[in-house]
This record gives sequence, structure tokens and C-alpha cells, in this order.
Amino acid sequence: MSRRLSLLKSYPLVVTTIVVAITGLILLATPAHGASRWLVGSYALLIAAWEAIGMIRQLLQGRAGLDILAVTAIVAAVLVGEPWAALVVVLMLTGGAALEDYAEHRSKRELTALLQKSPQQAVRITDSTGAATDQATTELIPVEDVTVGDLLLVKPGALVPVDSILVSAHAVFDESSLTGESLPVERVGGEKVSSGAVNGQAAVTVRAAAVASESQYQQIVRLVEQAAGSKAKVVRLADRYAVPFTIFSLALAALAWLISGDPVRFAEVLVVATPCPLLIAAPVAFLGGMSRAARFGLIVKGGGTLEQLSRVKSAAFDKTGTITTGRPVLRRVLTSNGFSEEQLLTHAASTEVYSSHVLADSVVAAAKDRGLRLVEASRADENATNGVEATLTMPDGDVVTRVGKPAWIRGFAPDLVGADLQPGELAIYVSVGATFAGAIIMRDSVRPDAGEALKDLERLGVERTIMVTGDVEATAQPIADGLGISELHARCLPADKVRIVGSIRPRPLIMVGDGLNDAPVLAAADIGFAMGARGATAASESADIVNRYDTLASLPQAIRIGKDTVRIALQSIWLGIIISAVLMLIAAFGFLPALLGAWLQEAVDLVAILGALRAVGSRGERGR
Repeated sequence: MSRRLSLLKSYPLVVTTIVVAITGLILLATPAHGASRWLVGSYALLIAAWEAIGMIRQLLQGRAGLDILAVTAIVAAVLVGEPWAALVVVLMLTGGAALEDYAEHRSKRELTALLQKSPQQAVRITDSTGAATDQATTELIPVEDVTVGDLLLVKPGALVPVDSILVSAHAVFDESSLTGESLPVERVGGEKVSSGAVNGQAAVTVRAAAVASESQYQQIVRLVEQAAGSKAKVVRLADRYAVPFTIFSLALAALAWLISGDPVRFAEVLVVATPCPLLIAAPVAFLGGMSRAARFGLIVKGGGTLEQLSRVKSAAFDKTGTITTGRPVLRRVLTSNGFSEEQLLTHAASTEVYSSHVLADSVVAAAKDRGLRLVEASRADENATNGVEATLTMPDGDVVTRVGKPAWIRGFAPDLVGADLQPGELAIYVSVGATFAGAIIMRDSVRPDAGEALKDLERLGVERTIMVTGDVEATAQPIADGLGISELHARCLPADKVRIVGSIRPRPLIMVGDGLNDAPVLAAADIGFAMGARGATAASESADIVNRYDTLASLPQAIRIGKDTVRIALQSIWLGIIISAVLMLIAAFGFLPALLGAWLQEAVDLVAILGALRAVGSRGERGR
């Protein structure tokens, strides 16, 4: 009973149309059979009037749709004595909403799966022991109530509710929903754990490092919601065909009436010229493409982005964390002012835990490899494009440690000395208080899939590739040469990247980046592609596509999905138009009665929508 009420509430016009049809058929078997035509015809005209109001509103907004054909067909069919054909057209109009609802839910399946896994609650430890046991005093709170610094208990198999720092000595997490990595990941005390990670078989204690709204999984959810709700640009693809198809249909119907002298011909032609769900085919295809992209870890924020992807001609890349792995290997540690290598790495790693930069994990990993224990911070702030600072709680008191670029560090430690770097090396500078503590020298490596990804781009029609990076030319040039990137722009500030990318031709251009400093250029490009596996940063917010999996192979895959989606959308539209045109020609010669034509048109619309669902792809198709 509740299911029927839900159906009635969701699709009242569909249910009403069916009820009118059943009532009309019953009346045909009674002495009041004449009332059947009156009931069906009146109801059809009422719906036509309702649709006409909406059509007029669209026309006043400068948009012409195919509804004008449906309204005209209903009125014409009733006037020439074909009320049942008009009712079938009404069923097509009202049933279009139900078909669209089904198709959208089917096409957004992968996107909604991400939303359903979002952390909702957290277990806060309220006693002083902070032990990860069932005996600890705890309270269950909404995840939105978690504040930075809260001690949280994560039970076996539970989601980490917010971005946190691991307090327990050791833990194992499943991070596949965040990075696509299928194997469990081991973490030690002091390391960052992202929200959305699934705890292993032992309860652990973590300390909240961010509120829910600023944590990784929740921001991914926000991006997904934005992607799932984006439909405005999609409809334009079908709208391009609305006006010429409408003119052709009306002209053919009028010509059939003029030549035959029979007004019934006018109605018969228009009844098969009302492919209203055809306008649903394009949005369904694009939503399907977005859902398919989600299987590859790609959050596409709108159908318009898929359209742009299908026509990409140029690609620009950042270097660190994009072309390279962003996980450099430690080469050497340069100390200063009496600091030991262990002291320098401890200060740097304890501070970098609070950084979203792609190099931060490498510093933490270098300290972990040496068996160093990280120090907790009472406060931490990230300075976009420059570095991160944290107030570390050391045995002899709190001390402010800064890790980042030399120009920024020199503002606090004037005695900074620049490191002598070899080609391909990079330096991370560290200050403790007002003292320069030294530099950590690392060498980054090119992603193993970068070469093949660039070859795939060429095969997909990308004509020009460029590297724009803040690194020095000596570091970036060997990488560009090795990958066949002929154009390099080094020592670029964020404003330089925006200017360079804005001048590149041919268009559309896709910009691939990752860090905070890439946010402006990702927003300025035709398509911004954020390598967001490390977390939801400003880059993810400003990009059109967020790559949740840490692989560059997703870039050509995104372009393939864009091309496939547009192709399927156009095929679905043209399939409906061509079949409708053939049926109209048959009807124009009087070989297709209005009632039969109306039912055939229902089949055409269904075929177009099912064709559009091909954009979802195969369920067995996976990105990892």
C-alpha cells in the first residue's frame, strides 16, 4: 500500500493518465460509451493546456523545445476525432518524467555510492587515558560536532570520521575508497590518517586534525554532490536540434494536410513527431558518463566538462606530484647551527604531517625509515604556495618549526644558506624558531605511467603538450626531454601559470595539477584536472575533474570517456530523430493511423533513452 502511495506521490500525472484510460475503456463497454471519447479528449486537452503554459514560459526565456509538437499533436488529434491517440501522446509526456527518473538513478549509481559511504558519526573519548579499548569512557557524536584536537576511538571496521593524526602506535587501514589502492596500508603513531579510511581489526585512537567540512572524504562528497547536480550545460546539446526538428515536423504535417486535403493527416504526422524524452537522452548520457568516470576515480563536475573533454587539443602539466610521483627519495640531509640530522628530520616530519603538499609524505616517510618518533603539535597552519608551520611540543618547551621554500623561510631565519643542488634534485628548507636548521635534499622520480599517458593523449588527438612548473629549469628540463614534452616554462609563480596557459593554442586546453599553487591555473584553464588523491585541496575545489586515484593514466581515460559520452548522446538523439522522420513520412502518405503511430513513438523514445544508458559502460569495467 505504501509503495502505491509513493508511486502516486512521485508520478501523479502518470497515475491519473492511466486511471483516465481505464475509466474510458470501461465506459466503452457501457451504454454511456459516448462519454468515453468526451472524458479522454477533455483530459488530453487539459494536459495540453498545462504543457502549453510551460512551453510559453520557455519561449519567453528564449528557449524552444519539442513540447510544442506534443501540444499541437494532442490538440490536433482531439479535433480530428482521435482522442485515444491524443491520450497516448499524453502518456508519453507524463511518462517521460518516470523514464527520466529511472535513467538518472541508473546513470548516477557510481556517484551515489560514494555519497552513501560518507562518515556520519564519531566516537569521542572523554576520559584522560585515551586508551583504544572498550573500557574507555566515550560518547557517540555527529561527525559535524568533532573539533580539532578531539581524541577519537575508531573501532574495528569503522570509518575514520575526520582527517586525524594516529595516536596509537600502529594501525592498518583500507584506503581503497580514497586512492584506489586495494592493499591495506600500515600507519604508525604520528602519521596522518584521512577521513573515509576503514580501520582494520584492532580499535585505535586518533586525534582530530580537521573538522568534518575540511576533511578529505567529506570534501570528496561535496564534489560528488556538485557533479551529480550539474545538468544545465547538458540540455543544450539536445536543444540544438529542437528548433529545426520542430520546423521540419510542422512543415511536413502541413504539407501532408495540404496535399491530401485531410486534416487527419496533420494529426497523424505530429503524433509520431513528438519525441519529448529525446531531450532526456542527452542528460542521461552525460550523467552516465559521469558515473562511468567515477569507477575510474574521476569526479567530473558537469556534463559541459565531458563535452569539452571530447574536443581537447592541448594539455599543460605541473611537474611535482603530477608528472612526477610527488614522493621523492631522500638523498642527503644538510644541517646547520648545531642541529643533527635526526633532530632536523624530527622537526620537519612532525610539521609536514599538517601539510597538504605532495612532498610532505616523503619527509614523513624519511623520518619513519630512520625510526624517528614524531612530535605532536599544539597548533599548525599551512601557508599556501610557501610551506607549513607548527608549534611543536618539545621536552624543553614549545617551539615554532617552519618547513617550505627558501624565500619564505628566510623571512623568519635570515641566516638561511641555499643548498647546492644537482640536476633533478629539490630542497626542502627548515627553520626552528628564528634559526635556520638546515635543508632536506630529495630527488623525485617520473611516474611510471607518465610516458604511456602522454602517448595516449597524442593518439586521442591532443596536438600540444606543455610543462609549467615552479621548479628551476635544471630540475625540470631532463624530465620534459625524457617524456617528449617540447615546451617547458620553469620558475613559474601561480600568476605566471595563469598567463601562460591563457595564451596557449589550440583550444580547448586541459591543465593537470595538484597543489594549492595550482588552484588559480586549474580554474583558468578550459578544463582543470586535479590530481587529488592526497586530499581535497584548493586544487580540487577549483578543478573541473578531480582524480581520486594517484595515477596519470586516468587523464587519457577521462578524455576517452568524454568522447564516448558525446558520441553516445549524439547517436541517441539522431536515432530518435531519424526513426521519427521515417514514421512521419509514412504517416504523411496515410499509411500510419494516429493511434498506432502514437504507440510506435513511445517505442522510439524508449529506444533513445536505453541507447543513452550505454554511456554508463559495463559494470565489469574498472579503473584499477
